[in-house]
Amino acid sequence: MPTYDYRCPDCGTFEAMRRIADRDAPAVCPQCGLQAERVLIAAPYLADMASDVRHAMATNEKSSHEPRLSSSYRHPKGCGCCKTSKKENASTPAAPKSFANRRPWMISH
Repeated sequence: MPTYDYRCPDCGTFEAMRRIADRDAPAVCPQCGLQAERVLIAAPYLADMASDVRHAMATNEKSSHEPRLSSSYRHPKGCGCCKTSKKENASTPAAPKSFANRRPWMISH
């Protein structure tokens, strides 16, 4: 449950752990028993949350303050879309044939 700050007219400020639904209702002062109004001295926080859980949640919440940029994405090695080398032209002459004047598929008897 969150902890909220309240101000008693006789005793001063104190903190009370209350349900979120009861946050705006006056709280009973633990010293004198009078009704105390809620004041905003500090932001409400979860008193029962362990520090390692808070740290893990802060680490995993990156989308709001650290958006993922497309410039940070790297292509794997061998990716052909970003090569700067020349591409072979389709009109490159073929290699010379080894049997220019012969017919190797015809076997003589």
